[in-house]
Amino acid sequence: MCRHLAYLGPPEPLGALLTEPEHALMRQSWAPRRQRYGTVNADGFGVGWYADGDPLPARYRRAGPIWADLSFTDLARVVRSEALLAAVRDATEPGADNEAAAAPFSSGRWLFSHNGAVKGWPGSMAGLASSLPAAELLSLEARNDSALIWALVLHRLRTGDSLGQALADTVCDTAAAADSRLNLLLTDGRAIAATAWGDTLWYLTGSGGRLVVASEPYDDDPRWQEVPDRTLLTGTRTEVLLTELKEPTE
Repeated sequence: MCRHLAYLGPPEPLGALLTEPEHALMRQSWAPRRQRYGTVNADGFGVGWYADGDPLPARYRRAGPIWADLSFTDLARVVRSEALLAAVRDATEPGADNEAAAAPFSSGRWLFSHNGAVKGWPGSMAGLASSLPAAELLSLEARNDSALIWALVLHRLRTGDSLGQALADTVCDTAAAADSRLNLLLTDGRAIAATAWGDTLWYLTGSGGRLVVASEPYDDDPRWQEVPDRTLLTGTRTEVLLTELKEPTE
C-alpha cells in the first residue's frame, strides 16, 4: 500500500537515492517489484531531509504522483543530505486531505512513514484513539490510519520511548486492536527504526557509515538483506539490530 525508504550516511543528492537508481522509489511508484498489496503508488509522495547545521528536517510533499512532479526531479538533483526519509503513497481509502495525508509525517526531529493498512478503519481504532490526549487527536495532520498511527508513535516518543520501542509497542497495540499491515519507518536523522509486519522490508549497509532501509531494493546489489516478517529493525551508521516482534495475545 506504499513504498518507503530511509537513509543515513555520507552526503548524497536526494536523486542518487530516490530517482536515479534503476528501481528507485520513483519507479516503484508505478512498477514496484516486491509490493504485496496494490500495484500503483500514485496518491501522493513526500521526502523529508536534514540539512547541515539545522536539527529540524525540511519536507517536500505533494498529493499527486512523484513521476508527474518535474520540480521534484530538479530539486532532487541538487539537494544533498546525510539523512532522509521518503515515501510514495497508495491510499487505503480516497480522502480529501491531499498532501497532508502523504508521508513523511513529522514533529521536531522525527520523520515517520507507514506502509500498510488498518482493517476496519476507523472503527477498529476507536479504542486506541481514545487513549490519546484530546489535544493530540485534534492535531492530526490527516484523517487516515497512517496519521493516527503516527500520533500513537509520537505520544510514546514524547514520553521518552526510544525509536524502536515506540514502533514496537505501537505495532503490538494496533495489531491487537485490528488485523493490520504495519510496516513503519522512523528516523531522527541519527538512527533509523523500522518494522516488517505484513509487507517487505530490506536494508543495505556500506562504507562510510552508510545505511539504507527500504520497502524493496532500488538496485540489484547483492548486499541487500531482507528483514523477516514480524521483525523490528533498529540501525545507526555503525550497526543494525533485528529483534523479533511477538504476535499480540488475546
